[in-house]
Amino acid sequence: MTPEPHDPIAIALAEDIGSGDITSRYFVDTDRTAGARIIAREPAIVAGTATAAEVFHRVDPHLSIRSSTSDGTRISPGDPVIEVTGAAPSILTAERVALNFLQRLSGIATLTRQFVDAVAGSRAKILDTRKTTPGLRTVEKAAVAAGGGTNHRFGLFDMVLVKDNHLAGSDLAELSQRIAKVRRERPDIRIEVEADTLEQVRAFLEIDVDVILLDNMKPEMMREAVQLRGVRAVQFEASGGVTLQTIGEIAATGVDFISIGALTHSARAIDFSLELTHDAA
Repeated sequence: MTPEPHDPIAIALAEDIGSGDITSRYFVDTDRTAGARIIAREPAIVAGTATAAEVFHRVDPHLSIRSSTSDGTRISPGDPVIEVTGAAPSILTAERVALNFLQRLSGIATLTRQFVDAVAGSRAKILDTRKTTPGLRTVEKAAVAAGGGTNHRFGLFDMVLVKDNHLAGSDLAELSQRIAKVRRERPDIRIEVEADTLEQVRAFLEIDVDVILLDNMKPEMMREAVQLRGVRAVQFEASGGVTLQTIGEIAATGVDFISIGALTHSARAIDFSLELTHDAA
């Protein structure tokens, strides 16, 4: 089984199945049919149901697959998520890869919802980052959205984000000239710049940017930075070491966005299991 480029499902199946599922080949009759369901073992926000269903379909297009719930739904222990009927060897071959996607993506959605709930009532939106599992960015960002978060730029190609390393050796005049060039050549692109100090915030407020990233600032400094905005349309994003314990104070500063790398790099997987429920007639 040779995976197609940029196809995480094909890659996952290829690394798991290899030359074939030896256990199912020798211990499960090829003509045995069965019903199965994936159930939650703990409370969660579900995500990745379409991806998990596609895993079963890739292994055996003849399997009957039904999602019992939709992404973004809050589930409880024992709730069914996906039901599958068909060849028992195919179900068992697809089981682990389907569960791997489901538990990983639901973990991201669940953690995202916790952060979203923590800033309820504020203006702040929760953003993801590019700190994703290599090859899984599309599905992981979809899981953030399922949890109620907002997707930041997908990659290096769809938004300008000028960080301190980009600014090394540049002055404000040069930065402004480069931004003007982007505006001329790529008028559809949002431009964000990173500020570490209030002096930088004041300077960046005088040039043509859409968002100022407040990097690792204390809440009191963030609040002062936001107050400097006045009537300008520029938005502020807070980033750096955000936790569930600190996010409420950060949101109270008036920032528009809070970006959190942990949504995708540190989400705990949710416990799901697949149970064969019966032999199908």
